[in-house]
Amino acid sequence: MICLALLLGACDDSQTPPEGFAGMGSRVEGYTPVTPGRHFAFPADHAPHPGFRIEWWYITANLQDAQGQRFGVQWTLFRNALQPGTEASGWQSSTLWMGHAAVTSANVHHAAQRLARGGVDQAGVQLAPFEAWIDDWSMTSRASEPMRDLHLQAKDQAFAYQLQLRSERPMVLQGDQGYSRKSEAGQASYYYSQPFFTVSGELQIDGQRHTVNGQAWLDREWSSQPLTADQQGWDWFSLHLQDGTRLMLYRIRHRQGPAYLTGTWIDPDGTAQPLGPEALRMQPLEQSEVAGRRLPTRWAIEIPGKGLRVTTTALNAQAWMDLDVPYWEGPVEVSGSQSGEGYLEMTGY
Repeated sequence: MICLALLLGACDDSQTPPEGFAGMGSRVEGYTPVTPGRHFAFPADHAPHPGFRIEWWYITANLQDAQGQRFGVQWTLFRNALQPGTEASGWQSSTLWMGHAAVTSANVHHAAQRLARGGVDQAGVQLAPFEAWIDDWSMTSRASEPMRDLHLQAKDQAFAYQLQLRSERPMVLQGDQGYSRKSEAGQASYYYSQPFFTVSGELQIDGQRHTVNGQAWLDREWSSQPLTADQQGWDWFSLHLQDGTRLMLYRIRHRQGPAYLTGTWIDPDGTAQPLGPEALRMQPLEQSEVAGRRLPTRWAIEIPGKGLRVTTTALNAQAWMDLDVPYWEGPVEVSGSQSGEGYLEMTGY
């Protein structure tokens, strides 16, 4: 997943005007570049990577209560370095943190945001014991391999959730062994996922409590320049299919010319196969009026080589993240050659 951490740079007057969507195509002298062939090590790579400009810890969950009511939950922590170089302590820190949290039902969508400066313990990520936090929102674990047993919590005026996430599966490296290209010009990120979480817990939405169960998807990604200057936004899916397959795919839209398409087919046993643009098709089917703009909330997805032909439909077409940096993100239902569920994120509309 590509997220919105770099948009924090807009909060710093010393930054040059952004190039491309959210400034992700701007020049990045002094930051660590993303190159092929990196060796990933766990649990060490769950910790921050301070040489890079942007980074995120991101979870989406598809949940259901005993009455069959469906919900979606999002929890994300972004790290953004305002300048390259050694990180200073205290208020001299050049790191900004941003948290996003949301709860979605078929009729309601609530989203909230937190902002924090680095160096003063208001937000951060530590490895042993693992904790990612901003204010009282947190993702914590006491396990030696943190992503096997996580506790997730967030709250705002209209919603709250406390969830337990568990998985015994290894991490899934996206792209070419974790090197995830975002353009033909070579922009890229380091990217891995845990798409096999099972979830239990409780959420509150508009004063109503629900005991819920379901499944979740974790994305970890970091980079210094993930997009080109002419890439204006993206449409990203993470899907849990009925037969146990997981599917990640996205298109990054250019101002001119065709979109950049890529994805990963993840077998039920966790084996991952990269999908190039020739292997997949993503086609918007239906537009919805959302926050004064039109967005595609129903899609056709085809992976001909896997016999997959499905349609995704938003659980709530109005899942607009009306935050300082607005975007659409919410749960989707899958029907067609397979049924399933998942999440869709759309930016730049």
